[in-house]
Amino acid sequence: MEGIGIVGAGVAGLHLGMLLRRQGVPVTLYSERAPQQLGSGRLPNAVAHHHVTISRERALNVEHWDAGEFGYGVHHHYLGGPSPARFIGRFSAPSRAVDQRMLLPRLVHDFCDAGGTFEHRTITPAEVEELARRHDLVVIATGRGGLSELFPRRADLSPFDRPQRRLCVGLYDGIAPAEPRGVTLSIAPGHGELIEIPMLSFTGQVSALLFEAVPGGAFEAIAACSYDADPAAFHRLVLEILREHHPSVHERVDPARFGLTRPLDLLQGAITPGIREDFAMLPSGRPVIAAGDAHAVVDPVVGQGANCASYSAWELGRQILDDPHFDERFCRKLAARRRNLVRATTDWTNLMLSSPPPQHLQDLLGAMATTPAVADEFTENFNHPDRQWDILATPERTRAYLAGHGLG
Repeated sequence: MEGIGIVGAGVAGLHLGMLLRRQGVPVTLYSERAPQQLGSGRLPNAVAHHHVTISRERALNVEHWDAGEFGYGVHHHYLGGPSPARFIGRFSAPSRAVDQRMLLPRLVHDFCDAGGTFEHRTITPAEVEELARRHDLVVIATGRGGLSELFPRRADLSPFDRPQRRLCVGLYDGIAPAEPRGVTLSIAPGHGELIEIPMLSFTGQVSALLFEAVPGGAFEAIAACSYDADPAAFHRLVLEILREHHPSVHERVDPARFGLTRPLDLLQGAITPGIREDFAMLPSGRPVIAAGDAHAVVDPVVGQGANCASYSAWELGRQILDDPHFDERFCRKLAARRRNLVRATTDWTNLMLSSPPPQHLQDLLGAMATTPAVADEFTENFNHPDRQWDILATPERTRAYLAGHGLG
């Protein structure tokens, strides 16, 4: 047998592969895209790595962009509506956003330097059994090509059967950084959200604008507007949406310089959030493990996708090192090990997609606007989704939390 086989060269697959290689475990990583393809093509997402994820990268010796230099330390909030509010939440340690087209090829290079085997090969669901005969354990760390269908969807943990937002994310020049340097989270009640992220990309520091449009809302059109057909009309629409719904970003735009950095630096679409089973048993009786997007898909509204994938892969790696007996008990122990944080991440994200938002969420956001300690804890909990969900899981929990801060 040839150690661990990992299908998928995203954050989950690469963090898992690096963790295992640092401990001398043989690993083969299968990717439908060659390293040079990972570094080219259309913008795949706009991913921020929070401090807990950066700490894992540091432990793996793959922190190539120092968060102190390239990161940010705050969230700027704008709550629209009849009485708009602006406030800041602060991290205890910086987060960082690097274009995945720069980050993933570098991690593949690190993986190979550490003795890992990289195979540029598309794996179909029908071929997973073949891999299971070759490897001691197979991990599916991508949802592409129908591979996620190996794992039954958990309907009890997946409340949505369709996308809750239409998405448009692009990289832009001509937006002055917020001061202090940070992400802007702007909410337009009834219409959706904008997340502005300072990101390092091929041309240097740029601004990623992620529009989360409520279907039927005032700026849903941005998810379908064709940049290629009419770049000027696309830019006019973006600026109009910023002016009408996200003024804290619009006021930092230089119209003379504003524009998409490159035609490929734009992604439009939608995703349906959901959780699948942690593992499946193949006809041979061997298990196959889900990680990354094969396990949990979250809307990017609170930027948890890559961080959850890293956590999930890290716990899987630790389980492999702690108990290298790959049977059903191994799988059930892994499911228990990952359950709390992964489910908290998806539950919190799904709550933020509620339309209209429940009253206890509105109460917490209102408290953040007036009480810096509440805003800071909410921000810091982007590192700890389980703590965030401890606060937001029920109206009673939120009321008790606010009462602890002398609010209510």
